[in-house]
Amino acid sequence: MAEKVLLSPRELPRQWYNILADLPKPLPPVIHPVTKQPISPEDLLPIFPEPLIEQEVSPQRWISIPEEVLDIYALWRPTPLQRARRLEQYLGTPAQIWFKNESLSPAGSHKPNTAVAQAYYNKISGVKRLTTETGAGQWGSALAFATCLFGLKCTVYMVKVSYQQKPYRRVLMETWGAEVFPSPTDRTQAGRQILAQDPHSPGSLGIAISEAVEDAATHDDTKYSLGSVLNHVLLHQTIIGLEAKKQFEQLGVYPDILIGCVGGGSNFSGFTFPFIADKLAGDKPNLRVIAVEPKAAPSLTEGVYTYDFGDTAGMTPLLKMHTLGHTFVPPKIHAGGLRYHGMAPLVSLLYDAGIIEAVAYPQLTVFEAALLFARVEGLVPAPEAAHAIRAAIDEALKCKETGEAKVIAFNYCGHGYLDLQAYDDYLQGKLEDAIYDPEQVKQALERLPK
Repeated sequence: MAEKVLLSPRELPRQWYNILADLPKPLPPVIHPVTKQPISPEDLLPIFPEPLIEQEVSPQRWISIPEEVLDIYALWRPTPLQRARRLEQYLGTPAQIWFKNESLSPAGSHKPNTAVAQAYYNKISGVKRLTTETGAGQWGSALAFATCLFGLKCTVYMVKVSYQQKPYRRVLMETWGAEVFPSPTDRTQAGRQILAQDPHSPGSLGIAISEAVEDAATHDDTKYSLGSVLNHVLLHQTIIGLEAKKQFEQLGVYPDILIGCVGGGSNFSGFTFPFIADKLAGDKPNLRVIAVEPKAAPSLTEGVYTYDFGDTAGMTPLLKMHTLGHTFVPPKIHAGGLRYHGMAPLVSLLYDAGIIEAVAYPQLTVFEAALLFARVEGLVPAPEAAHAIRAAIDEALKCKETGEAKVIAFNYCGHGYLDLQAYDDYLQGKLEDAIYDPEQVKQALERLPK
């Protein structure tokens, strides 16, 4: 069997898949933070352009990808589906382990799939500048790349602990013309409030979102761009799974287990939703889909399914999601892209309905898997991607015990070449096994909006 499956450029998907059309039950409405009534599309216009708002609520199963976006996708897409045969041999498992290699984009992760689309729709809507947040810098790098190509300005609020841990991601963003600030900052009211409470705050994605939303809402030529969580972001990422389905069809194989890491849920959704469509249709009832999160921010496995803000300051609409509470600040793990208090409403609904599974791992267990993957496959994964690798290894070892030759596939959502400080900390024995504080989660949940 092939070790790598490549699609030709003409096989690049020309539509995104919208799982909203196939959900087992309707997605709960988004609630206005002030009126507490279902939000209208007009309410979102101060922060998002009209085409993205239309995609956010669209009931259409397929949404065409603009030619301008496809032209840029073609710089690195389609991406390969690769077999981790050396990992299989090392584990001594009868299982096949495959991974979709999204690390080949110019920014090094899956994030440009939506960054390019969002920059395009903002450009044609007359927007001049985009603001955003970023954790480890993968999303900020992707948006800086995309805005550079479309001639837009870009302002990135980077979570302070990651700004300090990953300086070269800041340099990458600045190379593409973005301005980058360690969040919380004194540039916004939200940032100043956090600093007044804790001058040494390490920051969080929720805090950085508050700053980016405030910045966008107070400037007429500016919109906000989000790298995960919302429906239109997950929609753009489905090009990953659509390609993967074509690649497995070429092999004559259908995966038994799909795995992706989750912070806000975009790469997991992009990889799995086109396959979950088959499960929802009743064609693949035994398909297992596993979302892997850090023990430091276990919103699916330890959070509650309720309405909450997407940001710390309570500026965003209220979303029905699995959450640890919008004021929760996760420990300083190196997987900065997964340090988020909530989960995408679409992922949350599927988990609540029992369509998908979830598992959480502590940091040291994840880096053990990352190092093994690097040493047997030669690829150095981002700390976020290593969560999916950890779960894939564990599922393969279960197959070793049972003798089952299952097909396991995970999304290799980014490389770790700019995360080497994390590897150094692990190799030097300096990495701590960060676990969330249940008391802090309890207090955060007590502050949920009524």
